[in-house]
Amino acid sequence: MNILFIGDIFGSPGRRIVADHLEDIVKTNSIDLVIANGENSAGGFGITPSIAEDLLALGIDVLTSGNHVWDKREIFDYLLRQPRLLRPANYPDAPGRGAIAIRARNGVECAVFNLQGRTYMTPIDCPFRAADRMLAELDPAIKVKFVDFHAEVTSEKVAMGWYLDGRVSAVVGTHTHIPTADTRVLPGGTAYQTDCGMTGPYGSIIGVDTTTILQKFLTGLPVRMEASKHSPELHAVIVDVDEATGRARAVRRHAIMGE
Repeated sequence: MNILFIGDIFGSPGRRIVADHLEDIVKTNSIDLVIANGENSAGGFGITPSIAEDLLALGIDVLTSGNHVWDKREIFDYLLRQPRLLRPANYPDAPGRGAIAIRARNGVECAVFNLQGRTYMTPIDCPFRAADRMLAELDPAIKVKFVDFHAEVTSEKVAMGWYLDGRVSAVVGTHTHIPTADTRVLPGGTAYQTDCGMTGPYGSIIGVDTTTILQKFLTGLPVRMEASKHSPELHAVIVDVDEATGRARAVRRHAIMGE
């Protein structure tokens, strides 16, 4: 089976390029399950209930997130109502859920996990132990397991990949918005990429208007961050998984340059 994971959808350019191309990607690549990180889909900062519903209506099966999922206050109640929008599982006592079991288009039961790193980020619960706990609680009949690891530093992401190698089908990183070139299948059968990259405006500094961010670097003064609208790109990975074993057979990057 084929799993499509779309990296951080950023603002209206990210939403638009997904809307324009998702149906064709699914059809031409025989995609069975679509997962996307949507935590920056509302103007680059957070996600709203209406935007989440719009993205799910496009054909995304599961939305993952990260530290920005809390930016819009109205999302707190929505997380309790919509199990297909995940928040990182290692937030203690937070609304919503960090994992979901969902049936793919080909009828295979799959699990999607959302975790967040701690290095240079909010010091929440240990993501490694949270992964152990979720795997222990999962129905052993579910073989296909995908992890979005939302983390800042490459070393923590690589560590999670090796930690879960052979126990999940894929570990793909998000958060830094820059696609990495280390796409591979680890020895135990886990597909891995340190960061999927952003789906949004690449005529920017990781999604934000370049003039604004350059001013901040040059002066050190606070600025009002605005999402860029320029040069949209879609960045994703496609993982080919043996549904009988849960081992990845192959993984590749998939990118589309917008108008």
